[in-house]
Amino acid sequence: METKTAQKYLHELHAEHNQFLSEIALAKDEIKTYQNRLSEVVTANTAIEVLAQVEHFQNQFIRHQEVIDELNATIHHHEKEIASLAKANNIATDHRKADDHTELREDMVQFRKIFGELRMEYLKFLAKTF
Repeated sequence: METKTAQKYLHELHAEHNQFLSEIALAKDEIKTYQNRLSEVVTANTAIEVLAQVEHFQNQFIRHQEVIDELNATIHHHEKEIASLAKANNIATDHRKADDHTELREDMVQFRKIFGELRMEYLKFLAKTF
C-alpha cells in the first residue's frame, strides 16, 4: 500500500523555516553568552570539580553549535527547494503545495528539548558556582 506524503502550502513552510532560523539564531547567541560566562567562572574559581563542569559545558556548547549548523543547512536546503517550486510555476504560488518537512520539524522539537535541558543544567551550575 502506498502512503501519501503530507503537504503544506509553500508560504506556510517558508514561515515555519523563518521561525526555525530565528530560534536557532537565538540559541547560537545564547551559547556565545554562556561561553563568555564560563570564562568568568574559570577566572573566579579554579577548583577541580568546577573546571570539570566547565569542560563538560564547553563540550556541550560545541556539540550544540554543530547541531545548529546542521539545522541551518537543512533549513536553507528546504528553502531552495521551495524557491525552485515557486519559480517553476510562479502563477498562484499562494496556492502551491510542497511535501511537508515533518522530519525537520521533529528535529527542531528535539533540539528545543535538549537545548532547554542544557540551559537549565547550566543555569543551576552557575547558581551554585557564584
